[in-house]
Amino acid sequence: KLFFTDYGNAAKVERCDMDGMNRTWIVDSKIEQPTALALDLINKYVYWLDIYLESVEVADYQGRRRQTITKGRQIRHLCGLAVFENYLYTINSDSLSILRINRYNGTDVQALASLDDAKEIRVYQKRTQAAARSHACEADPYGMPGGCSHLCLLSSSYKARTCRCRTGFILGSDGRSCK
Repeated sequence: KLFFTDYGNAAKVERCDMDGMNRTWIVDSKIEQPTALALDLINKYVYWLDIYLESVEVADYQGRRRQTITKGRQIRHLCGLAVFENYLYTINSDSLSILRINRYNGTDVQALASLDDAKEIRVYQKRTQAAARSHACEADPYGMPGGCSHLCLLSSSYKARTCRCRTGFILGSDGRSCK
C-alpha cells in the first residue's frame, strides 16, 4: 500500500495500492493541512502532522481509533515524521533540531541533536524491512520487470501487477508494451 496526505480542495490522509487503484480515505474530517506522515507497520497505525491545526494525530489504517498525540504552537515548525518503538521523531525547522516525542502521551518531548538543514527524517529498523520474496514485478527472462516494457507497479498484492508507460507513451493492447 501507498499512504499519503493531501490538503488541496479537501484535506485528507489516504491510502491506495501501489498502482494507484483502490484509493481509500483514512481521515477526511477535522483535518486541514497534513504535511508529514509516518506508519507503525507492526500495529498498523498512521501518524500525521497537521501544521494548521497544530497537532500530531494517529488513527488505524481504517481511520478508526483516532487520537491526538500532542497540540500546540510548536507543531507549526515541525517537518518530517518517523516512528520507532515508543517515540515519534521529527525535525523542528525553527531550531534546526531533531525532536523525540512519546507517541503514547505526547508530553515527553526531547531535543536530541542540532542540524544545519533538514526537512525529512527516516528510521531504518530491521523488523520493518520486509523479507524478500518473489513478486509479480520480478524480471522476466528478457530482463523486463513483470514482463512490462516500461514500469511495473505492484497491485492489490505482491502477486498482482499493473504495467504503465513513461510520459509520452501509451500502453499497447497487450497491457504490457508501450508505444
